[in-house]
Amino acid sequence: MILRPVRGANEARVHALRNTKRGFFRGVDRGLALSFILLMLVGIVTLYAASYYNAQDNGGALSEVTSQLFGVAVGLAGMLLALRIDYRMLAKPWVCGGFLAVSFVMLGLVAVPGIGKLLNGSRRWLRLGPVSFQPSELAKYAMIVYLARALSQKHRDVTRLFAGLVPLFILPGAMFLLILMQPNLSTAGSILIVTAVLSMIAGARWRHLGLIGAAGLAVGAFYALSEDYRRARLMSFRDPFAFMTNEGYQLSQSLLAFGSGGLFGMGIGQGRQKFAFLPYPESDFIFAVVGEDVGWVGCVAVLMLFMAFLFFGLRVAMRCEDRFGSLLAGGITCMIGVQTVLNVAVVIGMMPTTGLPLPFFSAGGTSISIVMAAVGIVMNISRDEE
Repeated sequence: MILRPVRGANEARVHALRNTKRGFFRGVDRGLALSFILLMLVGIVTLYAASYYNAQDNGGALSEVTSQLFGVAVGLAGMLLALRIDYRMLAKPWVCGGFLAVSFVMLGLVAVPGIGKLLNGSRRWLRLGPVSFQPSELAKYAMIVYLARALSQKHRDVTRLFAGLVPLFILPGAMFLLILMQPNLSTAGSILIVTAVLSMIAGARWRHLGLIGAAGLAVGAFYALSEDYRRARLMSFRDPFAFMTNEGYQLSQSLLAFGSGGLFGMGIGQGRQKFAFLPYPESDFIFAVVGEDVGWVGCVAVLMLFMAFLFFGLRVAMRCEDRFGSLLAGGITCMIGVQTVLNVAVVIGMMPTTGLPLPFFSAGGTSISIVMAAVGIVMNISRDEE
């Protein structure tokens, strides 16, 4: 990727005025918009197929979808706002620093008993009245804004290990540790992965990134082996059917779902694993429902949709002549891509089981609304190609 220098403030004002005159969605990359819309539609249909059975205990078969649509409505408002403003405003110190400070404060509050909501052994949520909010979802994208701003500054030399690259990892490392305390290794790890990718795009040397990556793997290995239940989960991932009575149960049921689906699937909504066999089919393991309902062919089609979205998002990043915009679009797209890869790898048994939602598919109002707002920023940046 070739990154170009930042353009002047006058052009930023012209950019904002041009957006106002031509409407919200005019000038947006069509491939990006189409792939996004298709992912949203397929995601809602899949969520209904995955949740209608368990949702009947919570007020009706559509209760999970209704909650998701509320998140979509909030996300649409965020997307329209992201399309309305000049994305370069995010590079202002008070905006970037404000988002980052709010993210760290909320991540800290999650760890406080009585404030952070404890669910299934993890403390990842804050409750705001009747609404539960997961601060790590916002923190991921706040960190991307910070990284895009930091790497677009002229004095930042990431080719130097201790003077340029290591200081860049201090704040992502601190956020990694806060999210790890919840515990949420997959989300914490995705932040470091995207930090490394953006550093590489900005010109960091491979051997320096390799050293930092080795240190990160050492921390992850220590974390995974430091508790009995984590060691058990790690062992179960290698042979889940040997641990079906405890840690390997969820992954075993997921693999059975893929096996039942075969090549073409059992039909949308016809899969049986969602009937109280597969835990959380509407969230972390929703891709297993895809495999059982529409089979291998359907899984490939969904992954191709994700690949198309990532292609168009990265194309926006490569075409943008503004260095900050290029890094911002690339970071948002990479975060969605990394999260997709990690989720699918867990569900098909290539990684230990962790709680990471599949973008656009998994139930969760916080996740879908923030992802939609982030995609709105990428769409805004795509207008800058003209």
